[in-house]
Amino acid sequence: MTKPDPRDTELFRGFLRLSSQIGGDILKTQGAGGNTSIKSDGVMWVKASGTWLSKADAEDIMVPVVVDPLVAALRAGDPRAEKSTDFVVSELNSSGLRPSIETSFHAALRSPVIAHYHCVNAIALAVLEDRDAELAARMSNVPDLSWVTIPYRRPGTPLAREIEKAASSMPDVLILFNHGIIVCGDTVEVVADRIDRVAKALSCEPRVGGSADIDALEQIARNSTYHPARDAQSHMVALSKINREIATGGSLYPDHVIFLGTEIGVLPDGQSAADLEAVTHREGRDAPKMLIVPGKGVLLSGTLTAGGEVMARCLAEVVGRISEGKSVVHLSKDDEYELTHWEAEQYRQALDRGSERQPA
Repeated sequence: MTKPDPRDTELFRGFLRLSSQIGGDILKTQGAGGNTSIKSDGVMWVKASGTWLSKADAEDIMVPVVVDPLVAALRAGDPRAEKSTDFVVSELNSSGLRPSIETSFHAALRSPVIAHYHCVNAIALAVLEDRDAELAARMSNVPDLSWVTIPYRRPGTPLAREIEKAASSMPDVLILFNHGIIVCGDTVEVVADRIDRVAKALSCEPRVGGSADIDALEQIARNSTYHPARDAQSHMVALSKINREIATGGSLYPDHVIFLGTEIGVLPDGQSAADLEAVTHREGRDAPKMLIVPGKGVLLSGTLTAGGEVMARCLAEVVGRISEGKSVVHLSKDDEYELTHWEAEQYRQALDRGSERQPA
């Protein structure tokens, strides 16, 4: 007798609703970031690479993969574990998309339901030099939840191997340095409850800034490919000296590098965006995708994908939650190189360029 398709169950529909809720909260997920999974009868349904969690209950974005063979490949150092495409259940993969670049760590974790997302509060704490002490103090507010920290590794199999080391202890929460958070549980309801409780425990009050000077920004952007960020909160990066220093101090997390690049530009007083573009062109280099105009706001390149535009908001939310005087651990140049020369991320950006542009 043929087994019913798990996608036709209320359990799966609840999973999609939770995924969409996570994806629809800018403080948890931005653009194509984050991924969720649910396991049933040896098959795991995981978000497709390059898709937006916010669309989980409206579009077919979950890809089925077989769990045990994928975990075996990860443990054996089999390169097929990186993309996970060889473990897709083709007859059930109605979307034809490939699984998330982080599928292998979802498989390694034993919990039936897993949510990984780029919580801005978690990132703001996980980039600090004293993050262990900060996280311990805050997670003490949810003493019934077991949690671990994971050192930074490139997403994909390097990160999955680190997570696999912790998988046997069945942690409820994993906090990924310079990356984000993972919440695990036996049911959709349990994971949803843990997400809410952990969000409260890790909450950091953002710095209050002023308002962007849109008229001035439009004047500065004239005759260039730049435009003022459409989301008012994205400008917070430029409206505080502390925020500017943190944002320009180095890359903080993978999607920062992937979508905004390794350089956040700063326009000195009196220079236009067109002037900056002319200089970079003469020097044979790409202009920054994001420009900070101190005290006025943020300009974004017209080359940014929809995911890149919302990443400007993410950066503003993260740096605004890092307390003044705190030392920050940035990604290294080698870390940046790994991310910018990685085929899996080039694929994800290609999908994003083809998606409907959403304002930031």
